[in-house]
Amino acid sequence: MHIAIAGNIGSGKTTLTRLLSKHFGWEAHYEDVDTNPYLNSFYEDMQRWSFNLQVYFLNSRFRQIIQIRQSGKAIIQDRTIYEDAYIFAPNLHAMNLMSSRDFENYSSLFELMSTFIQAPDLLIYLRSSVPNLVNQIQKRGREYEESIRLDYLKLLNERYENWIKKYKLGNLLIIDVDDVNFEDSPEDLGVIIEKINAEIHGLF
Repeated sequence: MHIAIAGNIGSGKTTLTRLLSKHFGWEAHYEDVDTNPYLNSFYEDMQRWSFNLQVYFLNSRFRQIIQIRQSGKAIIQDRTIYEDAYIFAPNLHAMNLMSSRDFENYSSLFELMSTFIQAPDLLIYLRSSVPNLVNQIQKRGREYEESIRLDYLKLLNERYENWIKKYKLGNLLIIDVDDVNFEDSPEDLGVIIEKINAEIHGLF
């Protein structure tokens, strides 16, 4: 079984992945941020490093999905390959931070990869307002995220909403994270767990 959590930067994906992994006994696969050789450079000069960063994420996520399907285990994944391809890369292209030549090359690579992968059995989307995202980003205090611009987060949010509206690859659960505090409130986490249980039982 493959569960994946999607959402904008600061929406709480990693935290919820950790909590659900612990509760259900699922193996957690996290986004490769600590060892990513391009992230710092990207936030310093987005135009120069956008293509390198996106290809790195695409490769890393593709490997993850292959491993997940081959493992036969119940796995929860922090962020999906689809977010890279439908949200982050097109957004960089639209902001003139990735050239059309690089974007077409990237899209062609994703198109090929997508023929080899299966979508998650359940996608959990964490919907958040921009002020809430900013608050969470500041709270965790990652140095390379200090320069993230508000307009960047806003554009990403708009792309997330458009993608989720059209999402038809598998089961989908939407959680409005402005209204819940699953990190500090066991009751809020319990409500999410109940919703996930209902979705999972519907899968089999």
